Amino acid sequence: MMDLFDELGGDTGPLSWSRTVPRETVHRASVAEVLLTDVRRVGDGRFEAAACWPRSHPTFPRGGGTDLHSPLMIVETLRQLGIYLPLRHYGVAADARLLITDLFFRLDPAAEPRAAFGATEVTCLATVGGVRRGPDGAATGLRLEVEFLAGDRAFALAGGGARFLDAGQYAAVRADRAGPVRPSPGAAGAGRRRPDAGTVGAHAPHDVVVAHGAGADGAGPSGAGGPRPQDVLLVEPADPRHPFFFDHASDHVPGMVLLEAARQAAARQSGGTLLRPTAGRLKAARFTEFDPPARILCVPHHSTCVFRVLQGGEQKAFGTLHYR
Repeated sequence: MMDLFDELGGDTGPLSWSRTVPRETVHRASVAEVLLTDVRRVGDGRFEAAACWPRSHPTFPRGGGTDLHSPLMIVETLRQLGIYLPLRHYGVAADARLLITDLFFRLDPAAEPRAAFGATEVTCLATVGGVRRGPDGAATGLRLEVEFLAGDRAFALAGGGARFLDAGQYAAVRADRAGPVRPSPGAAGAGRRRPDAGTVGAHAPHDVVVAHGAGADGAGPSGAGGPRPQDVLLVEPADPRHPFFFDHASDHVPGMVLLEAARQAAARQSGGTLLRPTAGRLKAARFTEFDPPARILCVPHHSTCVFRVLQGGEQKAFGTLHYR
């Protein structure tokens, strides 16, 4: 329950990076994966927040021998704010399901912070709009835009939309698919080959989220002019208990997995030249299921990659990644 102190904005002093917000408020089971340390309301639909980016995240370490954070740290910070703000300030119940409808991010390489000693203290200026409410006054959807600063210098912008469903609504939407059906250990990708972690810009083999194999996009088997299995990439994480991608159980493939699968597919399809995106967009049109694994199609063109996630003859998600 929100108290008056929190409602009026709480402490008016400087933002704090001393300790994380409660893990439940960002839907993380592990405290180590919580990036937010402080969040305050500063006006109608406006908030400021502090995020602490570790010098070397185990899943998204500094890449290419540089002291630069992964751009996906921007997206994860956006995701955590997109959960925290509705739960704490917009009446969304703690047991509600929060679903990403779309997201974007844009990074200025000339302004982004270097990961020096310790962690990077990031300031987030968030604006909430397009709030939709149910009969009880709780938000059922909204849009969020966040500007990221290191010190006083802005270096990134990200945003997106989300909708919120209670348990009954979610069960109706998911029908017989509802329930924690994350793949069991050892079952994912049995017998399938995976790209080498280095070729897709992943830190370690267990961070690879794509595999080679026949697709589940309704296009039929390979042969007779169809794609060869080694030319097909599937969204199939190597580690179904990955500490970041599967911090908690899910009955569908999370949006962060889809975005990372697109990034890895772009790296492979470009021969390793497109590794670190500086901008991107993702639109989730439908739920992507674990089984059968979805196919990801990626078409690089100069410094842009267009991707689609196909499953059962349907386009489940699509988007673009941009590089410099």
